[in-house]
Amino acid sequence: METTSVSHNHPVLLDPSPLWLDVCGWLVPAGFPSPAADHTEERIDLNKQLIRNKAATYVFRVKGDSMTGIGIYEGDALLVDRSMDPKHNHIVVALLNNEFTVKRLYRRGGVVKLIAENPIYPARLIKEEDDFVVWGVVTNNIHKLC
Repeated sequence: METTSVSHNHPVLLDPSPLWLDVCGWLVPAGFPSPAADHTEERIDLNKQLIRNKAATYVFRVKGDSMTGIGIYEGDALLVDRSMDPKHNHIVVALLNNEFTVKRLYRRGGVVKLIAENPIYPARLIKEEDDFVVWGVVTNNIHKLC
């Protein structure tokens, strides 16, 4: 089964230093640009915007195409929080038989599966003999557009 995995053998802990960006105080129309585009109203720290628990948040790079149906593509950076309780339907990073993978968690009626978001890949039923642990919950996907 092809899986979307991470390109590092070990996750990378985030640097807690603030990363400040200017925030515009208006919505961006998907039409013509605003004449006020040169004026910003505040600054935000991306750490505060994207990270719930700094000590438990890691970055994984995606490898593979099994999650393209929900906009996770090869090369994307996933923010993964190890302190969150993984629930049914969460997107998770799991360790399955000593390999990291990112999938949707299915957990109902004693059945646990990892579900790809690409129809060419079947769901993976977790069996009793599998070495399986949900490593963390994906909270954000950083997808480069250009």
